Amino acid sequence: MENALTLTGDMQLVLGLTVLTMLLFLFERLRADVVALVVLVLLGLTGLVAPEDLFNGFSGNAVISLIATMILGAGLDRTGALNRLAAWLLRRAHGVERRLLLLTSAIAGINSSVMQNPSVMALYLPVASRLSSRTGLPLSRLLMPIAVAIMMGGGLTMVGNSPLILLNDLLVSANANLPSGLTTLKPLPMFAPLPIGIALLVAGLAYFHFFGEKRLGDEDYDKGVTPARTQSYFASVYGIDGDVYELTVSADSPLVGMSLGEAESLHDAPLILALKTGNESRLVPPGDARIWVGSVLGVMGPRQTIADFAQNRFLRMSSRLREFADLFNPSRAGISEAVIPPTSTFIGKTATQLQLRKRYNLRLLAINRDKQVLRENVREVPLRAGDMLVLHSVWQDLGQAASARDFVTVTDYPKAEQRPHKLKIAMTIFAITMLIALSSRIPTSVALMTGVAGMLITGVLKMDEAYAAINWKTVFLMACLIPLGWAMDSSGAAAWVAAHSVDRLPEGTPVWLLEIALGLLTTAFSLVISHVGATIVMVPIAINLALAAGGNPSAFALIIALSASNNFMTASNPVIAMITGPAGYSAKELWRVGAPISLMYTGIVVLIVNLMF
Repeated sequence: MENALTLTGDMQLVLGLTVLTMLLFLFERLRADVVALVVLVLLGLTGLVAPEDLFNGFSGNAVISLIATMILGAGLDRTGALNRLAAWLLRRAHGVERRLLLLTSAIAGINSSVMQNPSVMALYLPVASRLSSRTGLPLSRLLMPIAVAIMMGGGLTMVGNSPLILLNDLLVSANANLPSGLTTLKPLPMFAPLPIGIALLVAGLAYFHFFGEKRLGDEDYDKGVTPARTQSYFASVYGIDGDVYELTVSADSPLVGMSLGEAESLHDAPLILALKTGNESRLVPPGDARIWVGSVLGVMGPRQTIADFAQNRFLRMSSRLREFADLFNPSRAGISEAVIPPTSTFIGKTATQLQLRKRYNLRLLAINRDKQVLRENVREVPLRAGDMLVLHSVWQDLGQAASARDFVTVTDYPKAEQRPHKLKIAMTIFAITMLIALSSRIPTSVALMTGVAGMLITGVLKMDEAYAAINWKTVFLMACLIPLGWAMDSSGAAAWVAAHSVDRLPEGTPVWLLEIALGLLTTAFSLVISHVGATIVMVPIAINLALAAGGNPSAFALIIALSASNNFMTASNPVIAMITGPAGYSAKELWRVGAPISLMYTGIVVLIVNLMF
């Protein structure tokens, strides 16, 4: 250990770079993936990582496994498996709230064992929305238990979340710097963390089953209900009510020659959702479209309001839809809700700047922000992460816009290109993939990519759909930060930190107490530098700390990887960020519900890991 106690120039550089990374993540001046790229470049410029190894993170097993799980998840979603699941859950629950909550959360947790947590949450938002609309159960009572189950279920397999996917690569790379004579660290098999994942999932389900009503009290929570296409809901929450009418523009109307945007800005104007000029009928017309004699407006609002507007502006009103009957068919178009995730490029921009109508054919009706509904001049409001957007559109246009992943649609709507006839093929391929992954002879990344190839060959997914399923920000973040973990290990910085930590511990400190402290420290880091960053920084330190304290390096490393996902309290966790807006949770409520779960999580992880190892 004497060598490790001497702080070299390389160690100082690595530790300084680690601190810089944390500060950049904390203050959020730069996007997380940009920070990761800056770190990668600095590692190359300082020579801490050899040029030939610098970009190896992009081809590592961890990154390939991550890409494969995203594509496999998209394949299962494309076959409509989750729509069938929602119907099955409703049948099995028999209308009993606790049973519905337990079943939905349990199935979501099991799903997250083989898919990325944010992807599973994105798939379950519409499922929860459908369940909410059919049962009248507030979304706030559904979403937190489902989110917790998804994060707990991520610990069932080695591909359930990003830290566990990373772990094996970090264990293998640590072997190069182990002292001679020590046993080589071996990659953990696919289902190595299964007992821990089962214990976590059961504990999470039990927590909400027995204490959920107290923790998720009823006060003000019905404001967050988001049923699918329920008129009374949009009326009560957003003031968007009434029916659709057609207004024909006469030669005497002051609207003649106006742009649609100018007509909408009139103080008594209803919601203008469609425009027919000449032979062209269009839903969500652009703001610069002109209104002429004979144009027909498709508007929505209370009958008397529309009648007054028509009379004052010399418009002929008709409650029977002659021009727009097809456009306003509920199976083709309607009102929906969508949440802005933390990774969205929409953040900080207004609907006008984004040209939502012109570019995406989406009409922004309102924004639900922190339980406050914004209706006035809504197109000029800069968007934030967690905002709930109320949109009117053709479903196909909504689907195309949502594919860019700048927002997650929480309203259930008819999706284009569903392939329910491929369900059995997709499930068969998925089952074979899992069986191959169980074999210790074939790496998990190869097994998962076998499943991806199978889904592409059989037509479950098209190649472009597979590309679209990949969250490149997450992939880039992981690939760029992996070399930082290598540098922590190879420079001796991790060993130096471990040795100094052990020196300062009281004599006879039990190993389990050290593991709890490491777990809590990793949890704190994950709140600041993301779960991927926390794993990469802490695993090399934990391995060296285990060696210095006489513990099991693999056990310590597994505790770190699991603790990196132990964030149930803040929106820095993508899953929590996705549910905050739809359910209307405040920061205080998240801490009140999440903090006890987080402490329980740490205790269970340390206990089961020590029983296993």
